This record gives sequence, C-alpha cells and structure tokens, in this order.
Amino acid sequence: MTAVLGTLPFIATLWLLVVLGAAVLEESGAKIAAALKGKPVTQPSVMPQMRVRVRWSSASRRGGERWRAAA
Repeated sequence: MTAVLGTLPFIATLWLLVVLGAAVLEESGAKIAAALKGKPVTQPSVMPQMRVRVRWSSASRRGGERWRAAA
C-alpha cells in the first residue's frame, strides 16, 4: 500500500513536468531551434502603434469652464 501512495505523487509530478515542458517549448520553441542551428531569430513584424483621440463630452467641458471661471 505504501508503494501505491508513493507512486501516485511521483506520476503526478512527472505529468506536471511534461505539461510545463510542453508549454515552454510552445512558447519559445522557435528560439531554441534557431539557437541550436546557429541562426539568428527572426522576430515577427510588429504592427505600428495607432494614435487614439479622445473626445470629451460637453458636460465635462462645461464643468472645466466653471472651475476656470472660478479661479
């Protein structure tokens, strides 16, 4: 019975290591393969950042005018 209770955590730990290893390979597998081949890693092209304009509502502008007039 002790062998069964000792085997279950061992198998669970082994399974966890395999899952984590697969996640690491999925995330950085291309970098590892390029390093093993001795080639530089090509980065994916990044989309240029877009500017976002914010239009304030008239209610918020009116409040600002009231406070400016008070000053």
